[in-house]
Amino acid sequence: MFTARLLKERIEQKPFRPLRIKMSNGESYDISNHDAAWVLRDSVEIGLDPDAEGFVSYTRRCSILHIASIEDIPTSKAA
Repeated sequence: MFTARLLKERIEQKPFRPLRIKMSNGESYDISNHDAAWVLRDSVEIGLDPDAEGFVSYTRRCSILHIASIEDIPTSKAA
């Protein structure tokens, strides 16, 4: 079971590692930087569809109780 504290710690890890939140209904949301998600006591607000400057178009509020898993998003490293 995920808690607000665990989610906040994962998002604030340094260095930041992009992550994917998968919900119990099958939806998933990618968080590409630590500024794209705001952890509240019972939910997380996720910024979606960022533009080139990083400004998001809209947000989705997700209940922490319905988070099924959190996984790292692999990043490609330029050689």
